Amino acid sequence: METVKILHIDSNHNLLWEQLEQAGFQNEADYTSSKELIETKIQNYQGIVIRSRFAIDKTFLDKASNLKFIARVGAGLESIDCEYANSKNIHLIAAPEGNRNAVGEHAIGILLSLMNKLNRADKLVREGKWIREGNRGFELEGKTVGIVGYGNMGKSFAKKLKGFDVEVLCYDILPNVGDENATQVSLKELQANADVLSLHIPWTPETDKLVNYDFINAFNKPFWFINTSRGKNVVTDDLVAALQSGKILGAGLDVLEYEKLSFENLFIATEKPKAFDYLLQAENVLLTPHIAGWTFESHEKLAQVTVDKIIKLYG
Repeated sequence: METVKILHIDSNHNLLWEQLEQAGFQNEADYTSSKELIETKIQNYQGIVIRSRFAIDKTFLDKASNLKFIARVGAGLESIDCEYANSKNIHLIAAPEGNRNAVGEHAIGILLSLMNKLNRADKLVREGKWIREGNRGFELEGKTVGIVGYGNMGKSFAKKLKGFDVEVLCYDILPNVGDENATQVSLKELQANADVLSLHIPWTPETDKLVNYDFINAFNKPFWFINTSRGKNVVTDDLVAALQSGKILGAGLDVLEYEKLSFENLFIATEKPKAFDYLLQAENVLLTPHIAGWTFESHEKLAQVTVDKIIKLYG
């Protein structure tokens, strides 16, 4: 195999580096330089391995004159100008297979916690308040769960719902993606029947601010809402209004509109947005810091999927 130099700009599981080296690739790392500094040397590499440290935009791609592939050790490619990369015949690699199980399990955990008020009950007990009636929960059995986005993550969630005796409906822009775990329906039908809504979609121009006032109020029934996809798919102000009105019974949010592109921090102005402040105080809201796919097991699986796809590309 010709010498293929790969620049790693984010740290990952050691197996990724080791297996690429064993396969004959030449690895180099730069976890600290700015995007601008990396742009001064990116022409020396045929491949780059990233997570989400900075955007791979047109400027970057124009300087990457010898780049043959970009591998993102994660599910989405929204930090990459995919259309421009494709126009330069740069192969794009993502690894949604690596953390789909983790996301599915996390979504189940959030949903059960919300419906059974576990976070509220735990907090009250720690405060010395033994309140049973005020923490009476709801059972998942007999409910209809709607999944918007039926790819790797949506399918994983649906598979894990099989033991709960629920009806699972899915909506996706692609046809014929339903399976034995979920019936594919129109968005209108999903909104007419769902007691639970779980988002498993990428962040694209089509999905940006998808969950807004009109989308929420198109549901026939009040519903529980889970988002383990991307924060910018939801208009937080409209979500909070629905929580206040009772249209949304509870929300489990692993992602927030206020996240930075790197997902490593929240971008919060000096004064917190009112909607975010409400989420922090609400007892029927469960917040996690973008960790649905962030398990010890997925750390290894993501690396393995990525290295397998790189090696296959040159196989």
